[in-house]
Amino acid sequence: MEWDTIAAISTPIGEGGIGIVRVSGPEAVDIVEKVVESSSGIKIRDFPSHTLKLCRVKNPDTGEVVDEVMVSVMRAPKTFTREDVVEINCHGGAAPLGATLKAVLASGARLALPGEFSKRAFLNGRIDLAQAEAIIDVIRARTGKGLSAALDHLEGSLSREIRGIRDDLSGCLARIEVNIDFPGEDPDAEVTTEELGKNLSRIEKEIEKLLAGAGQGKVLREGLKTVIAGRPNVGKSSLLNALLREKRAIVTDIPGTTRDVIEEMLNLGGIPVRVLDTAGIRPTRDEVERIGVERSERALKEADLVLVIMDASTGLLEEDKGVLKKAGEARCLVVVNKSDLVEKVDIEGWEKLTSRECVAVSAKTGWGLSSLEEKIRGIIEKGEKVREGPLITRVRHEEALRKALKHIREAREACSLGVPEDIIAIDVREAWTSLGEITGDTASEEIVDRIFADFCIGK
Repeated sequence: MEWDTIAAISTPIGEGGIGIVRVSGPEAVDIVEKVVESSSGIKIRDFPSHTLKLCRVKNPDTGEVVDEVMVSVMRAPKTFTREDVVEINCHGGAAPLGATLKAVLASGARLALPGEFSKRAFLNGRIDLAQAEAIIDVIRARTGKGLSAALDHLEGSLSREIRGIRDDLSGCLARIEVNIDFPGEDPDAEVTTEELGKNLSRIEKEIEKLLAGAGQGKVLREGLKTVIAGRPNVGKSSLLNALLREKRAIVTDIPGTTRDVIEEMLNLGGIPVRVLDTAGIRPTRDEVERIGVERSERALKEADLVLVIMDASTGLLEEDKGVLKKAGEARCLVVVNKSDLVEKVDIEGWEKLTSRECVAVSAKTGWGLSSLEEKIRGIIEKGEKVREGPLITRVRHEEALRKALKHIREAREACSLGVPEDIIAIDVREAWTSLGEITGDTASEEIVDRIFADFCIGK
């Protein structure tokens, strides 16, 4: 398949040492040669592949030198897009990058759409859809563990597992069709419903193993949404500042200072935690504060973990019980703050009163913060058994796996009930199709377009 030639700036906006204009397509070399000349006099088309050469970019209309650059020519198919690619390494400022891109576009290239370079890599068979999504996850990774999971997908570990399961399903389908189309002609190729049921049961377990790590994978990719909640003036904003080791939120002795939800990212031992400081929850006639309280209550409903802050110096109040009630069934940890104001915190007593796990801290002095962080890590990892192999980090992948699992189970149950094989084949084929959506083998054009639309221009 061959397209037109596209170009875009592939580095972030702003000043830096280097900025890159990337050009890809069948005319990439010819187009760049119109605006770039090498310092040695060698034509761009004669550059050895995958080498850097010192060049000058010229305005195609005036001949004026725009920038002194390093140019690399990378010839198909050994490129990211499997097309001819030229990268112009400019000085990293808006003016030289903009002028270079403008010159390339004026010479015949088209401005690339968001994610179009990666989409061409996918359509040309360089990567599959799961690997393409991993590119975004690598870029957006917030911790080392999140980066490792994304790189694992980029290298194809998830794709290999999915294709292995699909191959097994293809084998089941082939043997079913032999039974249907050529009954009795090839006994070795035939399969009994009992044998088919055993194969499907094995495949079912493989999919369940993949799904077992979905919760852990989601946390590594998106971060654990952790809401700091409590009545006014218990030290919610102070705790946020203490966890971040910086003064992010305004702290005063006046109740109701926080009027909106403040969100920051925290790295706890490689686990990304999205910490949300919320307005104090209490009845109020103040319109602005009331809106803040409503947002706090909405955040509680969406939280993966709630840190309910209480004041060690006042004990458990009715307002505190109301906050616990609003936390509902969410994973919850009671943080007994202002422990520096009392002689001793009776944690066992607090746990009996609240029926929740508790930890004592002083956001003011920093005492107990390491214990709190350890508790948060323990809650995250509780029930999330770390599995070997790729983690499911995307909702799209999880949904496809669950859909496939549903069809596998229905097919296995049909085998035990003696349902005709042509009916069983329908569910097996649906499972095979659902798994193909992950790698892109059976994904619709709409899904593909939607995925690449999330990419930035130049990637």
